[in-house]
Amino acid sequence: MLQYKCDDAGVWFEEVDERYSTQTCICCNRRTGPKGLEGLGIREWACFECGAYHHRDISAAVNILAAGRRHLAVGIPVLPAPGAAAVG
Repeated sequence: MLQYKCDDAGVWFEEVDERYSTQTCICCNRRTGPKGLEGLGIREWACFECGAYHHRDISAAVNILAAGRRHLAVGIPVLPAPGAAAVG
């Protein structure tokens, strides 16, 4: 649905890979959080490497935001204006 709305508005849309976003420490970027199905019930955890304390949902949100910003740093392709004729 978001892709359709962005296409209609002429804006760029790209999905960000959210794998391991709940397991990755937002301070040291190490994957030390709870793993597996049994880890899904653990809502808060401390990083084994740096000792930072995390809430699973907040950590995931920060990691996904950081991934999106890394994509922006690479650059967004220029899209033609809606209704503009293709040159070529």
